[in-house]
Amino acid sequence: MTLFEPHNLPFAASLIALFMIALLQILGAGDFLEGADDIEIEVDADLADGLEASGFFDGLSSVLGLGRVPFLIWLSSLMFVFTVIGVAGQAVIVSIIGSPLSAGLAAVLAGVAALPINGLAVRPIEKILPKDETTAVSLQSLVRRDAVIQTGTARASSPARAKVKDAFGHPHFVMVEPHDPQAELIEGETVLLVRREGETFFGVRYESPLLQP
Repeated sequence: MTLFEPHNLPFAASLIALFMIALLQILGAGDFLEGADDIEIEVDADLADGLEASGFFDGLSSVLGLGRVPFLIWLSSLMFVFTVIGVAGQAVIVSIIGSPLSAGLAAVLAGVAALPINGLAVRPIEKILPKDETTAVSLQSLVRRDAVIQTGTARASSPARAKVKDAFGHPHFVMVEPHDPQAELIEGETVLLVRREGETFFGVRYESPLLQP
């Protein structure tokens, strides 16, 4: 049984697509890679918003491994896992019942199995990739998150530098003004970011019981 037999065609197509992605990366196909970066930014931003909205998406993205590595790497890993599971699974089926599953059914079963397995596969990849604190998320996704004033005192029309963590736990540094024009936000104070205008965020004192002495 070979990879290019009819019942293995979905897996052959996946492997060919994987080789094409690798070749384009090696050749430095700028337009292609820039498009992939755009996809990655959009996916990361959508995930960040989704994680804040529901614990279900938090658990689902953790199982699938989304957000742990750049999207293009995640997709390449998924295609490889899908191919291996599909071809190996067909070989096992042939040894048991004497004939393979149809290409469509085998692709569906392999796809269902590949998603959680790929989630496990990207974990070691995440550990060896260089860490980047500027993971692309939408600025809007930082609204409704806690920030700590790092330097100076924030006043109306005089923002101070603050540190805020996104949905993936990566820190970002933003400029913050008080939402109340009469208020001041002092260095070391934790605030809740309630809105933004352009690159400037506006915060209020975060009265959380967890922050009480």
